[in-house]
Amino acid sequence: MSVDPHYLWFGAGLLAMTGLTLGIGRWARIGLGLFPFWAMLRAVVQLTAIALLLRGILAVPWTVAAFVVVMLSTASWTAMGRLKDLWHGRRTAVLGVLSGALVTLVVIFALRLVDFQVRYLVAVAGIIIGNSMSAATLAGRNFLRGARAHSSEIEAWLSLGATPARAHEEIGREAVRESLLPNLDQTKSTGLVTLPGAFVGALFGGASPAEAAQFQLVVLAGIALTMTITGIVVTRLAGRTPYVVIERA
Repeated sequence: MSVDPHYLWFGAGLLAMTGLTLGIGRWARIGLGLFPFWAMLRAVVQLTAIALLLRGILAVPWTVAAFVVVMLSTASWTAMGRLKDLWHGRRTAVLGVLSGALVTLVVIFALRLVDFQVRYLVAVAGIIIGNSMSAATLAGRNFLRGARAHSSEIEAWLSLGATPARAHEEIGREAVRESLLPNLDQTKSTGLVTLPGAFVGALFGGASPAEAAQFQLVVLAGIALTMTITGIVVTRLAGRTPYVVIERA
């Protein structure tokens, strides 16, 4: 069975770029080891499987629900691993991812900002769920660092009779704010500094520039909403106990 030369050249190009990343990282002593390679290899395997799977999903629309559940489960599982050092961090991660992603998707399609079609649902859900996962990780880890850095202040609040939620309130706000800033900076520079993937993808898919811009704006607004909700849920839940940090033996 012969392999299309196009795919061979494409694979060689990806391997060369990944090798360059590894080489530069090793030269700079970043300490990532082979992680960029394994990350790219996993992405190749997963995207290949997803591309094959989507062919069946787009042909049988009802299966999209199962696909969205898989995306939500994977995102929640990933965030759980990142927040395991928080008290009840795994549960907090799941609730944060689910609340941010589901609320945003319901709002987008309820307002009819995007047609409720299988291909649009898959595309928007993938972007929103991915950013909800990132928000849970960023907000949770920022919150954890803040709780460790300001442990004496938290103890002072608690000793004065404040509830755990009140003692961690400002730390939670700062954690959410810091997790949102990179995305908001990218949003305000869209079109001048960057051409985001949703816009370019819509253009390549045959949409007009105006339609592509509309789709991208919906995506940007959706990302901001899901990251805000997820960050608030994660930090509020994490701050409901005085025992934020799990002590390792």
